[in-house]
Amino acid sequence: MVIFVDTSALYALLDADDGNHESARAAWEGWLEQPPSFVCSNYVLLESIALIQRRLGMEAIRLFQEEMVPLFHIHWVDPELHASAMSALLAARRRDISLVDWTSFELMRRLGIRTAFTFDRHFAEQGFEVLPGE
Repeated sequence: MVIFVDTSALYALLDADDGNHESARAAWEGWLEQPPSFVCSNYVLLESIALIQRRLGMEAIRLFQEEMVPLFHIHWVDPELHASAMSALLAARRRDISLVDWTSFELMRRLGIRTAFTFDRHFAEQGFEVLPGE
């Protein structure tokens, strides 16, 4: 199984006060017994690190970098993927979906990934299976 990991899920794993923390932790711990292939982009990593640094501090960044990031297959966004995501962002004319999210959707489609570990409803709107689910 290949699972795309999103910032919303990564943050929920690290912040015990996040409303999705327990659900994220239960899913994550279940997967670690037989880990799927976790995929994310460098854009998701950048967004996650900025959010974690601002809200949780440097020790949380260290934990994230040392314990979680090594489990991910990181796809680096190239100019073509960036341009495609930017086109989708502009065509959609929606302020509530970020460039990082459009990049994630485009990357998932290109790689044939159908499942995302996320709490962002936009992934389901785009037709992806969302875990841990509701």
